[in-house]
Amino acid sequence: MTNPRQLAFIALRDVHKGAYADVALDRVLQKFNLPDRDRRLVTELVYGSVRRQRTLDTLIDQLAKKKSHQQPQDLRTILHLGFYQLRYQERIPASAAVNTTVQLAKENGFSGLTGFVNGLLRQYLRKAGEQGGRGAGGQRSRGAEEQGGRGAEEKDSLLLPHFDPLELPENPVERLGILHSFPDWIIQVWLEQLGLTDTEQLCEWMNQSPTIDLRINPLRTSIEEVEAALESVGILVRRIPHLPQALRFIGNTGSIQKLPGFKEGWWTVQDASAQLVGHLLDPQPGEVVIDACAAPGGKTTHIAELMADEGKIWACDRTASRLRKLQENSQRLNLQSIQIYTGDSRHFNQFQNTADRVLLDAPCSGLGTMHRHADARWRQTPESVRELSVLQRELLTHTSTFVKPGGVLVYATCTLHPAENEEVVSAFLADSPQWQIESPIDVELPDSTESTPQGWFKLWPHRQDMDGFFMVRLRKTNNSE
Repeated sequence: MTNPRQLAFIALRDVHKGAYADVALDRVLQKFNLPDRDRRLVTELVYGSVRRQRTLDTLIDQLAKKKSHQQPQDLRTILHLGFYQLRYQERIPASAAVNTTVQLAKENGFSGLTGFVNGLLRQYLRKAGEQGGRGAGGQRSRGAEEQGGRGAEEKDSLLLPHFDPLELPENPVERLGILHSFPDWIIQVWLEQLGLTDTEQLCEWMNQSPTIDLRINPLRTSIEEVEAALESVGILVRRIPHLPQALRFIGNTGSIQKLPGFKEGWWTVQDASAQLVGHLLDPQPGEVVIDACAAPGGKTTHIAELMADEGKIWACDRTASRLRKLQENSQRLNLQSIQIYTGDSRHFNQFQNTADRVLLDAPCSGLGTMHRHADARWRQTPESVRELSVLQRELLTHTSTFVKPGGVLVYATCTLHPAENEEVVSAFLADSPQWQIESPIDVELPDSTESTPQGWFKLWPHRQDMDGFFMVRLRKTNNSE
């Protein structure tokens, strides 16, 4: 069985039973040897249907007699796939989207409902004002032609729609939540910080297919050498301002592990904003550095590179399986300065006053990286954010004791929720008079990075075109014990 839509259905069925989207997708792709084009289509359909779940459910609610939650789960999944293609995949002809969805229903136990499926999808098209043409509204997925679309020759020739069948409420929180497919509480968090226009731009950004950035290893190669090696096999990259080790892939890459320089340890995959964290920490050769929540190790290996692999880095994490990934990466990059330590950093006492620098890249809700984790928006809740903020405060309070007097701690998260960022740091500083925020003057940040009067930095994805991040550098005064 190599039908991409059937494989997407199987993966989505697992997701709706509780599997993580990336795990369910990987399981299906490992099982079948698909051509690259079909792999991209499966990937786009799975991630897109999960991301757009609220919008797709609302379409079912508005067009069918039974609400989405009243539909059999497998039928609901099939309808998601059909509506996703009609609404967001501009290179898949509407007729193909409808016919393949009807076929999916027939092959997966809903032979008696093929008329219903056909009718519902065509009702959407009629409401859009197209006689069998494409559906309306919503942004197209970035790179849809790479991630899973058809060739240009198959593009619909019919006129673009003039009406969006999706009916939206006037309340801005609900309107943005339904249109861009986010829970209301996330929209509310962003509106309070950004206002309406920026929140909408952020929603649109978060629904794009993610780019892939790499970080070259200056101990093994140069950025020019990596550019030339990739160009020799037809892979295009561009440099990222203010980040001397960063390159961004343009277009489809195929298997990352097969690209030139990967096995040789010339580079590793790491998003641009995560690379900024290492530069903010600014580790020096010969220092003792502790990475308190290190796995899977992207920032740990970057620290080693910035230190010229001279000194000692304690890489701590409580998850042994994720630390194995760190070990593999450090071996591939040929780094010797990293020592792995398994356990919960909140319970370590042996590191007191031992580190020149500590990185606390705290576990968080990941609201800055939801474009990479299609199901994160549905897994996190206000309650999980509250629980994480407690964990973050405990980690910051304890790992700060690892730092020598005069030393530095960088607190970073890939979330955009004040309860996990500003509030955690403010509470820590209120209880820790020997600590203060240090605004580094020698770290170049991307244009329009939000550098607040308080001294912390926020990367908003729709402004910097990289993952959302919060980071702050703290220094311990010399007279502390």
